[in-house]
Amino acid sequence: MRLSQEQVRQFRTQGYLILDRLFGPEEAEALQDAFQRDSLIPGDHRVAEQDGGEVRAVYASHTRQPEFAALIRTPRVLGPVRQLLGGEAYIYQFKINAKAPFSGAGWSWHQDFAAWQMADELRLPRLVNVGVFLDEVNEFNGPVIFCPGSHRDGLVKKGRAAGPAASEQHVDPEDIALTAADMTGLVERHGLVSAKGAAGTVVLFDPEIVHGSAPNMAPFRRRLLIVTYNDVTNVPQPVGAPRPEYVVGRDTAPLELTDQEIVPALEVMV
Repeated sequence: MRLSQEQVRQFRTQGYLILDRLFGPEEAEALQDAFQRDSLIPGDHRVAEQDGGEVRAVYASHTRQPEFAALIRTPRVLGPVRQLLGGEAYIYQFKINAKAPFSGAGWSWHQDFAAWQMADELRLPRLVNVGVFLDEVNEFNGPVIFCPGSHRDGLVKKGRAAGPAASEQHVDPEDIALTAADMTGLVERHGLVSAKGAAGTVVLFDPEIVHGSAPNMAPFRRRLLIVTYNDVTNVPQPVGAPRPEYVVGRDTAPLELTDQEIVPALEVMV
C-alpha cells in the first residue's frame, strides 16, 4: 500500500492523516479481544488510572499477542510508514491507551517528541505514530484532538515540569504538558481538529504535533492503539541506563513486511 501524493502532502502540512476503516470489522474485533487478554497480564507494562481501577495504558502488546505482532508488519501500515520516513523502520514504542466508559481520564496537551528527547536522548523527530481505533471514536468518548500544522513550529518547550512525576512507569503527558498560554497562541494560529471514525480507522500523526484529549464522558469504550515507528538511523543514545524495554523497544532491526493475517483463516475440516 502506498499513500497518494495528496495524502503525503496533507501529512506533511497538517501533521496528521486519517485512513478510514483501514482494518475491517472482523480485524477490529480480533484486536479488541487481543487487548482484553493482554490487559489482564500483570506487570509494570500495565498502567492503571490514578484511582487504581481501570487500565489506563498497556505497553508492548506486540511482544505478547500474535494479532499485534501481525499488525505492526502489515503492508497497510508499514508501507505508508516507510514511505513517510523515506527508509526502514523499527518499533520504538507500542502502547494502547484505554478510556473506560464514564471514567477514562484525559491526556494533557503535549508533544510526543518532547518526552522522547528528554527521556531517551533521541536526536531527531524521524518517527511516525500510527493510531488504530479499536473502538468507534466519536465526539463523546474522548477523541484525540490535534492542533493541525503545529508540528512545523518544532518543540514548544523542553524538559519535565517541576514537581513529582505523574507516573513512575512512563512519561505521562502531564509531566510535559503545555500551558494555557501556550495553547491559546497555538490554537489562534492553527485551530483544532478531532480524530474520529469507525473501529478499524487509522490516524497517522507526526511526533511533534500538539495533541491531547478530554475524559470519556460517554457509555462507550475508547481504546486507541498507538504504534510508534522510528527510522533505523535514529536510534536513541541515552547517557544513563535506558528506559525499560516495554516502554522503548531495543530491537532496532528493520521490520520486514509480512502477509500474516490479523484474523487467521479458518482451517477447512475434511
